[in-house]
Amino acid sequence: MLVAVVLVSSSCQRQAAGPNGKNAKAPTRVRIEKVSTAMSKGSQTYVGMVEEREATAVSFTSMGVIRWMLVHEGQTVSKGQPLAKMDSEQARNVLIGATAQMMQANDALERYKMLHEAGSLPDVKWVEIQSKVEQAKAQLEIAQKNLADCKLLAPVDGVIGKIFVKAGETAMPSQAVVSILDISSVKVKVAIPEAEISSIDANTSSTIKVEAVNGSFAGGRIEKGVQADALTHTYDIRINVANGERKLLPGMVASVQFVAVSQQQTQQLSLPVTAVQKKADGSLFVWTVGNDSTAHRTVVTTGETTGNRIVIATGLKEGDCVVIEGYQKLSEGTKVVFE
Repeated sequence: MLVAVVLVSSSCQRQAAGPNGKNAKAPTRVRIEKVSTAMSKGSQTYVGMVEEREATAVSFTSMGVIRWMLVHEGQTVSKGQPLAKMDSEQARNVLIGATAQMMQANDALERYKMLHEAGSLPDVKWVEIQSKVEQAKAQLEIAQKNLADCKLLAPVDGVIGKIFVKAGETAMPSQAVVSILDISSVKVKVAIPEAEISSIDANTSSTIKVEAVNGSFAGGRIEKGVQADALTHTYDIRINVANGERKLLPGMVASVQFVAVSQQQTQQLSLPVTAVQKKADGSLFVWTVGNDSTAHRTVVTTGETTGNRIVIATGLKEGDCVVIEGYQKLSEGTKVVFE
């Protein structure tokens, strides 16, 4: 809730005076506040963290020593681009052997084919020869794939987030070598207290400010978590944010302000909580000062409290001068003076 407080104007700055301009009694010195309306949008601000839209861990399918790392962290890569190369000597030797076996099997197939067509070769033997050709073909395809797998290729477009295995180190099957981050759009993660999560839905408007890039961004659709943190009793939400220029990077701190769709602008008055007093009958009042510099009890009703201020629902109007310090010495009709 936003409240504007304006310093006392000259209309409030009058001192008590007796007949002929002489002071009848030393007035009581107080401090006052001239209240005014303020526009409130019911907004709330939180601290969030920028996350990638999606992270892809890329790994080799077999064990081997990485000879070359072809990218660095923060580099933009395209789908199919080489990322790293593994020692391929063993895979290449296996491929040479598989190629030789394939040639041998094809040669045998051609020679026995003539005998089979001439009726000089039993069907059982002919089927055996064909099976050996298929086996050699399968072994050749496996050897070709193993050699190709010695080169790690990017499966998606993105940015290299982190390199986990460096050149000279041994990579294990399915062990992440690099991560590729999709930051064409990002998500801003925010922890929302359980008492406030119900006020936010998938279409709640938000404004996101990131000091690291000195920019402000419009938040998109919101993804709400359904499980609260056991210690903080907060729910994680993620706000989708367009990032076409790729200015927003994972890990950046963001200031997030939500504006509930259902909330309308309202005009409200507020005062310091301590300025509101209670009578013996339980009613509330404040000390107001008129143009004659005289203190008067003014009955008020209050609304919600935010920080050290409380909303005044009724009893005051814009421009009223209210005593906020020194009210302990006042009684009805007391003359006051203030700077």
